[in-house]
Amino acid sequence: MTSKLIHGYEVVIGFETHTQLATQSKIFSRAPTAFGAEPNTQACAVDLALPGTLPVMNREAVACAIKLGLALGSHIAPVSIFARKNYFYPDLPKGYQISQFEIPVVQGGEVEFFLGDEKKTVRLVRAHLEEDAGKSLHEDSALGGGGQSGIDLNRAGTPLLEIVTEPDMRSSDEAVAYAKELHKIVTWIGICDGNMQEGSFRCDANVSVRKPGAALGTRREIKNLNSFKFMQQAIDYEIRWQIEQIEDGHAIQQATVLFDPDTGETRAMRTKEDAADYRYFPDPDLPPLHISEQWVQEQRELMAELPRTMAARFVADYGLPEYDATTLTQSKAMAGYFEAV
Repeated sequence: MTSKLIHGYEVVIGFETHTQLATQSKIFSRAPTAFGAEPNTQACAVDLALPGTLPVMNREAVACAIKLGLALGSHIAPVSIFARKNYFYPDLPKGYQISQFEIPVVQGGEVEFFLGDEKKTVRLVRAHLEEDAGKSLHEDSALGGGGQSGIDLNRAGTPLLEIVTEPDMRSSDEAVAYAKELHKIVTWIGICDGNMQEGSFRCDANVSVRKPGAALGTRREIKNLNSFKFMQQAIDYEIRWQIEQIEDGHAIQQATVLFDPDTGETRAMRTKEDAADYRYFPDPDLPPLHISEQWVQEQRELMAELPRTMAARFVADYGLPEYDATTLTQSKAMAGYFEAV
């Protein structure tokens, strides 16, 4: 994979994208998922983690995972396991998040896109189902005030697919192009509304730099990038910052950082945890998730023609160059208009 060097350094980027699924109810409860309700009006006893409550899997969330796997050419696991990811956070009432660890529902796959007229491929590690946490509200927000913070649990239990890539991207341009293509796919197949301002599609960028041929550098994770513009600015700043640190003789520490759009800078939020810190173990309240080949086939038949399939058809039927066919399938509306004309 060729990549341009920045001041003699190669940039390495991997992505984790939290895709909020377009279900009517939460992943383990019947509480609604609509955005914008008054704080704490859409959280039921299961979301509040009250004693004696038990999670029940949302079938539609699994159907969304199957559709994503089909769209990305992934392996859909016939059996996958839910785990408890243990950590303390004020807006996580249980003290753990239900996620998937050792056996995720979607495994492998890839995302193809054009950067200019060059075709790129980013390999996926996995996509796993999990529940979202609540939200902390600070200062002058609906629940906060007078320097205090409040907790809104409306979002707690909202179904997510976390889509994880290999560290295949080598520039901020490539990272943004990947994110735009993934955004197009999840909205095209109807599993996510893609509203980044409302947090439906949130990207975390793992950024590191290294000398060409060297081992992977220490990464820092830029959390919750909710616009393509900020994504590019954050990654570009982080690259410059890491190179300056190394050139000044400082070691990079693995950390979670936030991007401040007002200053254009990233700042460390906390040291980054590793998997062992979360003390994962299978959730005893949820049985293994079984997905039959018949269910996969049913979802395949329900899906609309995928953008890459449509683009290939445009090349074959209309003699279009591959780049033009890809451009015309950037949205369903544009593709439909082209075919109608």
